[in-house]
Amino acid sequence: MRRPTVCAVLACSALLLLSATACTATGPGRDTESPSRPDGVTARAGSATSVHVMWERSTDDRAVTGYEVYEKGAKVKTVPGARRMTDIDRLTPSTAYTFTVRARDAAGNLSAPGRAVPVTTPAPTPDDRKAPSAPARLRGRAEGTGAVRLSWGRAADDTAVISYDIYQEDSRVHSVRGTATTARVTGLRPGTVYTFTVRARDAAENSSGDSNALDLTTAPGRGDGPSTAPTALKATATRTKAGVRAVDLSWTPPRTGGGGEVREHQLFLNGRLATTIVWGAVPPKGTATYRFTVGEPPGTRYSIKLRAKLPDGKWGDFSAQRTVVTR
Repeated sequence: MRRPTVCAVLACSALLLLSATACTATGPGRDTESPSRPDGVTARAGSATSVHVMWERSTDDRAVTGYEVYEKGAKVKTVPGARRMTDIDRLTPSTAYTFTVRARDAAGNLSAPGRAVPVTTPAPTPDDRKAPSAPARLRGRAEGTGAVRLSWGRAADDTAVISYDIYQEDSRVHSVRGTATTARVTGLRPGTVYTFTVRARDAAENSSGDSNALDLTTAPGRGDGPSTAPTALKATATRTKAGVRAVDLSWTPPRTGGGGEVREHQLFLNGRLATTIVWGAVPPKGTATYRFTVGEPPGTRYSIKLRAKLPDGKWGDFSAQRTVVTR
């Protein structure tokens, strides 16, 4: 048998190496497609030193895993793919900025930048120490499975209200300019109860107290059953006859159907599990009540919510959140 020459062997080796390299770089498993660019980018000054940036969802052949916010070409913030808004802080008062947003997928592919949006932070008011009044008459409605629309009465301030901040439980989830009295909050989960409040803010970063709390429940998704959240939760700060600070709770346990009973509830304080409320005998019919004592000084703020253990052994949905300040 005739053997190939050295040159032929080297040529074959080079060809194999080139083929292997090509497969590694452009193999069928590699994601090379970039997400679509984010549309609807807006930027509004939230104070003399902050700007609230929002955008619409991008699409990708696999999944968008994050968004990058740029100011004149320099990256200033990265957020997860589930979020489509963020606050850029520590800015300079009375300064012009320009923001763009790019989407990113798991392979690191970046979209083209969205539309560049200019915004100018207002002048500071260092001698302003008076907070705006709280927004009044917060009301709203759920829009489908993943959004709500809110409206409120205008707040008053000795200088000017620069922005309104929307809170879901204890987290700020959205901001609008001070001339607006409506907002649409998106990215919510189907069949979930949310508790919203609104605060007014001026250019000196003075923030008002909370508006009234508003509970809204998004529509259930396809195939979802009824909500399993406790309803009508009320929390009242009180003192026992011995002078001990306490909080009284009342609520309506969820209806489970099938003749099962709810015998346990988990009580969460400030987002953490505090205790499990268990009825050893027959659970209460209709309204349930519970009192717990607290050792912190007067003026301590608690965020409270409940969830029930269902007859099948699983924990149900969380109730709306209530906030109480100890006396």
